[in-house]
Amino acid sequence: MNRQNEHTKKKAGPSERLDTTDCRMVRLLQEDGRMPVATMAKKLQISETTVRTRLKRLMDDEIVKIVAVSNPLKLGFEIIGNLKIHMDLKKKDAVLKGLKDIAALNYVALTTGGTDIDAEFIAGSLEELKSLIFKKISTIEGIISIETSLIVEIVKDTWDWGTAWD
Repeated sequence: MNRQNEHTKKKAGPSERLDTTDCRMVRLLQEDGRMPVATMAKKLQISETTVRTRLKRLMDDEIVKIVAVSNPLKLGFEIIGNLKIHMDLKKKDAVLKGLKDIAALNYVALTTGGTDIDAEFIAGSLEELKSLIFKKISTIEGIISIETSLIVEIVKDTWDWGTAWD
């Protein structure tokens, strides 16, 4: 690859197909995010160096992120839920930045349909939830309304959906 191509090479996006090895790596990590590189190399029948290089690229390109997925209800958080947020679309960027900066929101997504933003929150108490809604979210300029839905039980929570090219 020449120097010019090196600098203009774009990151893999949703429309760029991963190869078979990348897809298999993603599936293995979805099954066990703690799988050692040596085990993955053996299962994929490739070298450990190749696994490390590909894994670094998948992480750098934000295709995968390796984290521990936990159940907040079993970690002492009393309230978790979902927020449907309506906003002034002209203030979208400021609203999204404001929401992104709130630590209690672990998921924020711009959506289509009945609401503009879908967000998930985790709160240690009713007082924390009240503060989140009335002191943090509702004070962001451009927020029109907030609908709150509490999660009372997590029935299914999977992360092993493979890739679109499986």
